[in-house]
Amino acid sequence: MSTKTDANRVTIFDTTLRDGEQSPGASMNLDEKLKIAELLQELGVDVIEAGFPIASPGDFASVSEVSKLIKDAVVCGLARSSRGDIDRAGEALKPARRARIHTFISTSPLHMKFKLQMSPEEVHQAVVDSVTHARRFTDDVEWSAEDGSRTEHDFLCRCVEAAIKSGARTINIPDTVGYAVPEEYGAVFRMLRERVPNSDKAVFSTHCHNDLGLAVANSLAGVAGGARQIECTINGLGERAGNAALEEVVMALRTRADSMPYTTGINTKMITKASRLVSTVTGFVVQPNKAIVGANAFAHESGIHQDGMLKHAGTYEIMTPESIGLTKSTLVMGKHSGRHAFKVKLKELGYELGDNAVQEAFRRFKVLADKKKDVFDEDIVALVDDEVMRRHDRVKFVSLQIVCGSRGAPTADLELDIDGEVRQTTATGDGPVDATFNAIKALFPHEVKLQLFQVNAVTEGTDAQAEVTVRLEEGGKTVNGQGADTDTLVSAARAYVNALNKLLVKREKTVPKALSA
Repeated sequence: MSTKTDANRVTIFDTTLRDGEQSPGASMNLDEKLKIAELLQELGVDVIEAGFPIASPGDFASVSEVSKLIKDAVVCGLARSSRGDIDRAGEALKPARRARIHTFISTSPLHMKFKLQMSPEEVHQAVVDSVTHARRFTDDVEWSAEDGSRTEHDFLCRCVEAAIKSGARTINIPDTVGYAVPEEYGAVFRMLRERVPNSDKAVFSTHCHNDLGLAVANSLAGVAGGARQIECTINGLGERAGNAALEEVVMALRTRADSMPYTTGINTKMITKASRLVSTVTGFVVQPNKAIVGANAFAHESGIHQDGMLKHAGTYEIMTPESIGLTKSTLVMGKHSGRHAFKVKLKELGYELGDNAVQEAFRRFKVLADKKKDVFDEDIVALVDDEVMRRHDRVKFVSLQIVCGSRGAPTADLELDIDGEVRQTTATGDGPVDATFNAIKALFPHEVKLQLFQVNAVTEGTDAQAEVTVRLEEGGKTVNGQGADTDTLVSAARAYVNALNKLLVKREKTVPKALSA
């Protein structure tokens, strides 16, 4: 590559597995994290932030196992400025072919005074000590100035200079609370590159939150200001209003290369697949009007728009559906389709499943095909994702029979497989959903609060599969669960059971204080 091309290459740092998982309800188990990490590598992500090793044994295991699995991308672990955090991250990253420790400390006056209760001099020394200590484990150290967008410029320059001098290769200036606007955020990078004497020895990075809806705009402004790494997540997943969305950042750079002459290593045809997987795993449904990956992103209903599209697609589409891996749904599968055709279809949709997984997915496909006249690609994706991601759950859905209507209390007859033992019960409720959830509680006693119950149709028509999302809360911990079936109540049961399994995993997790970025 030419020097110009190198200078304009933007590193994509994905933090779906770390910052994304901090979204309320978005917990992931180890199998799910490994599946996402593998897809991120296939997508072409340069750096995968796999977790925060000090947070819990589960997070440590996640970073360690991702380190063993990933061969091409850099695997990164987050650590606060303490030696204990850094040691734990270094230990978790030992198996990685290419490892990065990402250490951070707050630098804004507000955070230093009220959160850290440290003086600027103490923070400055912590920057030197943490980066120096992290370099004992790897040459690839990233340092972040938490709340960097609200940090005084003179102090930010001192800390950045000290971090680079101590051995940090990457300097991240997060807009931690989503407060910045593009012009001022881009100016921060220009200022640092001009004022910090050794700024040419490090790559600058953006990390933007979306509280004002400006995360992507700020990230791109940062690149225009000299940053050459963007920290982002699939579907913009993240705490509060989320992070900069990887798919939006990448497609903006690709589509507007005339105004932003920067390149990435992302295989954009994998974007839709990555979006669907993260949505399924986390239970966060992608809103229909979401840029790039929303269901309506390439839909045209206005008569004027439709007329223009028929004459030339470029009249109303600035990118093609194929460029993000979106293919037109076809009706090639039905109840007469055989196992071989089903396996070929799975491969076309990007699934590589073992024999047992294929067998179970095919069984559910045949059941679906008997119920549903037309089986769309989206139906198969929903069905397979629902099946594959639940294989190792402690609690598994077996069957549900509902009696309801305007006469008498609704009754749910439910069977669950709990730790390998099938159990059955009958329960009533204020409605069929309430009766179903009461039956689950009777078979697997627990105390939780239902925070969200949401139903979406996977495809069109009255026989469409219903995709239900459930959010449960217990002791301040929230989890999302998803389920898909042509029967909405069966979907609801599957979603609740999925959330319950995630809650069992999350009970084992403890999050350290002052976790952010």
